[in-house]
Amino acid sequence: MTTSPTTQSIALDLATEANYPRFRKDLQDAFALAVVDTYGSVSDGPIPSDEDVAASLAAPNVKVHRILEGGQWVGGAIVTIDAETHHNSLDFFYVRVDMLGRGIGRKAWAKIEQQYPDTQIWSTHTPYFEKRNIHFYVNVCGFHIVEYHHAGHPDPNRPEEADLPDDGGMFRFEKRMSPDR
Repeated sequence: MTTSPTTQSIALDLATEANYPRFRKDLQDAFALAVVDTYGSVSDGPIPSDEDVAASLAAPNVKVHRILEGGQWVGGAIVTIDAETHHNSLDFFYVRVDMLGRGIGRKAWAKIEQQYPDTQIWSTHTPYFEKRNIHFYVNVCGFHIVEYHHAGHPDPNRPEEADLPDDGGMFRFEKRMSPDR
């Protein structure tokens, strides 16, 4: 009996440095979808920039995960884990462009939560125009929008983030985990 692609199991593994070039390209391809849909093109180079991705990959306490479906690499996540505060962040999360719409993101997020059961709060960001991400984080994963950063209210932790098209800003999300999970 053959397993259909939508019922294959989702797993996480840790990416190696040899995986980083493909990770970066797949991540940028996935992020480009919303930029192209909203603005017609990605004119100023890839989003996120190579420098932003490299900085995230090299950050302290970072874990870089490949998302696997039936053993095939279908996405990735970069998370920062703070073992002292248990306030962790989802820095980047993507599903490969040719794998969208199959529930992979929902299943992968559940695996990430299982992987880090001591997490008290997850936080993440997404651009204001990224309706698909906003829907995913709020309606699928249970995050709440807790702040809106823009030119008049910049993120104190990311002051350089004004490189988004038309500086429309970023939403900050949090998910408070219940202690009895």
